[in-house]
Parts: sequence; structure tokens; C-alpha cells
Amino acid sequence: MALDQSFVGRTYPPTAPYEVGREKIREFAEAVGETNPVYTDPEAAKEFGYPDVIAPPTFVFSITFRAAGQVVQDPQLGLDYSRVVHGDQKFAYARPVRAGDRLTVTSTIEAIKSLAGNDILDIRGEVHDESGELVVTAWTKLVARAAEEA
Repeated sequence: MALDQSFVGRTYPPTAPYEVGREKIREFAEAVGETNPVYTDPEAAKEFGYPDVIAPPTFVFSITFRAAGQVVQDPQLGLDYSRVVHGDQKFAYARPVRAGDRLTVTSTIEAIKSLAGNDILDIRGEVHDESGELVVTAWTKLVARAAEEA
């Protein structure tokens, strides 16, 4: 069943603040094989003009994907999450994510398309810091595969 086009443009409430910790950044950097010291060493980060360590660019995915849960779990949308695969991901940064940031995400459905029986859902997540400053915008594309016919 195709997703309801009237959901395009729907914005969900901001998430509770997520506090970015140094240790989380270090763990993530290690997990993705990042060796740049700006991700793990506060002094190295300061040498590059940052107040503390910064996060690798894809770190914010875990925060924005969790926020997109508001969309995919919306019963009115009718998305069958058991058929969903992650189609694409893009980020546009206003500034790096830093240790100590308290970030909220506001998710908006940008587009819903049907293609070959598959539903394609584009979600924009705008990430703001405590002062309301935009830090990064993330675009997530989810594909709900067509049901197999018996």
C-alpha cells in the first residue's frame, strides 16, 4: 500500500536534547577507523581552533536516525518498517559537532515517492544546539520494499 502523500511537509516535534560526550566521539572515531587527533585529543582540537574535540562527520547519523524514528513509527503514515532498507544519507554542516553540544533534531518528511511498487521516503533532520543554532542538516532516504507476491 502506497504511503499517504499528504504527509509530505509534516514536521515532528524536536527530540529531547542529546549531550555529545568526548568518550562517545572517541568510541565512534575508533569504530570507523578515524585517526585524526581532533576527534580524540582536546589539545589537538584546540590547535585547530575548536573548543574541544569534534565528531567525525558521520557521527550525527545515530542521532538523526533515532529522531527519524518518530516518522517511521507514526501509525498514521502506515510504513511497514520490516520492509525498510536504508537508501541514502547526506549531511550539510554549518559547523562541526563538538563535545559538550546538547543537540535536538527536528524531522520533516520532504518527499514520498512510489517506484516499482517500492515506497521511498525522504526525511530531513535539522540538528540544532542549545542556543538554537543550526549545526547540521541530515537527509535520510528510506526504501520500503514492495511486498512479495505469493
